[in-house]
Amino acid sequence: MTFLSGFKNTFLLWLLILTACGNHGKEAKDSAAPDFQKPESPIVVGANATETYLPYLRKKKVGVVANQTSIVFKDENMENKGDANYTHLIDSLLALDIDIKRVFAPEHGFRGRADAGEHVTDGTDTKTGLPIISLYGKNRKPTSAQLEGIDIVVFDIQDVGVRFYTYIATLQLVMEACAEKGIPIVVFDRPNPNGHYVDGPTMENEHKGFLGLTNIPLVYGMTIGEYAQMINKEGWLEKGEQADLTVIPLKNYTHDSAYDIPVRPSPNLPNGVAINLYPSLGLFEGTNINAGRGTESQFQRYGAPFLDSTAYDFSYVPKANFGSKKPKHMGKKCFGKDLSKLPRMSEVSLKWIIDAYENTKDKGLFFNTNGFTKHAGTEKLQLQIEAGVNEQEIKKSWQKDLNKFREIRSKYLIYN
Repeated sequence: MTFLSGFKNTFLLWLLILTACGNHGKEAKDSAAPDFQKPESPIVVGANATETYLPYLRKKKVGVVANQTSIVFKDENMENKGDANYTHLIDSLLALDIDIKRVFAPEHGFRGRADAGEHVTDGTDTKTGLPIISLYGKNRKPTSAQLEGIDIVVFDIQDVGVRFYTYIATLQLVMEACAEKGIPIVVFDRPNPNGHYVDGPTMENEHKGFLGLTNIPLVYGMTIGEYAQMINKEGWLEKGEQADLTVIPLKNYTHDSAYDIPVRPSPNLPNGVAINLYPSLGLFEGTNINAGRGTESQFQRYGAPFLDSTAYDFSYVPKANFGSKKPKHMGKKCFGKDLSKLPRMSEVSLKWIIDAYENTKDKGLFFNTNGFTKHAGTEKLQLQIEAGVNEQEIKKSWQKDLNKFREIRSKYLIYN
């Protein structure tokens, strides 16, 4: 383990441009499907490296940022899925006599049952009696009072490698709060199922928010531990402060490792297909198109009642279900496409959002402009789609920013 401290180096990534430029050879490399290999030895997540992190936690008052993905595998065999093969990190730490004082929960809550964007309240864990403090309720950054009496914070949440997936925003705000209080933070690393490529539009300063606090691409190709190091050393915390950061690394992992998350990281990402399509279909969140919420194939299909029914041979009816109490177009027949059988992707695809836009007769029904800009990180993508710019030309306009980001990213990679 290494505590990271040192230089402060703030920067702004270049603004997106609308013309082709950049290193297209690198673009082709990232877009090509990598040869996903099962590791010779099972991947070992940071939470399983107890012999590494226990010396930091013993005789300390500990705060833990966790949710349903914060699990410790009993035999470290990632192929054996199901509750019988793992225990929750909180239960594991308590069994090891670690003095946990508070648990902090991100969007969707500690047990991962709240809808996207749903207000989550503070509470008490019924199993352990520990106080649960929501970081998706009254405040999204731990307050000084909430950290009072805490000697060290553990962060262990499974990320999916997409900028508008809010767990990395929670990570940054927790690091910021710890830096302000002088409290060390330990990040237990976990694989990024979309860690094999970098792609998409880059967040612009004027659109920063909880769906993107930093100038990074839509898909950034880093584990949450690697990203924590980038946050820290690039001066992205308030006033350029540095957190006293330790990353507990993975074992037997590379960025091209095939990895299926054993527990839903959030209610509407039920499987590896949904997680892999999420960077592309997640853009529909800023439109009036349903992306599978209210079905059992979330982020594996898209559709709307107002799409041209003659252009599609697939339809479905969204209904209220786990994680989506009021899905878009609930109870209405939606025409669109089923993408659940697609092979693993290694790029952000715009062909589906372009297809849906082209098959919307009343274009005024399509975009929720404010929401789409927050997800895309730029106003330019909507303007490009509305202007009929093709996918290839749009993606060329991303390359200068992507190449700049790759240079920065390379300084913080822990794994090949």
